[in-house]
Amino acid sequence: MNPSKEARLRACLAELSELLYEDTDPNNLKTLEGIEKSVRQHLLETVGPELGSFLSNRSQAKRQEGNGSSKVASES
Repeated sequence: MNPSKEARLRACLAELSELLYEDTDPNNLKTLEGIEKSVRQHLLETVGPELGSFLSNRSQAKRQEGNGSSKVASES
């Protein structure tokens, strides 16, 4: 990853961290166990599914490019 992309990624992750922090019960942030559970919950419920969707869509697009055809081209 080039430095420009790394900087953008860090900025996006900082913003995401702020959003998730605001959406976390303050009582869960008092212990290491609570913090760990909160992070895990956010990863499983919010972050993970979005990343999984991105990776799935990306993989599907690469397969279609590899086939050399698209739905529109095959209908012609």
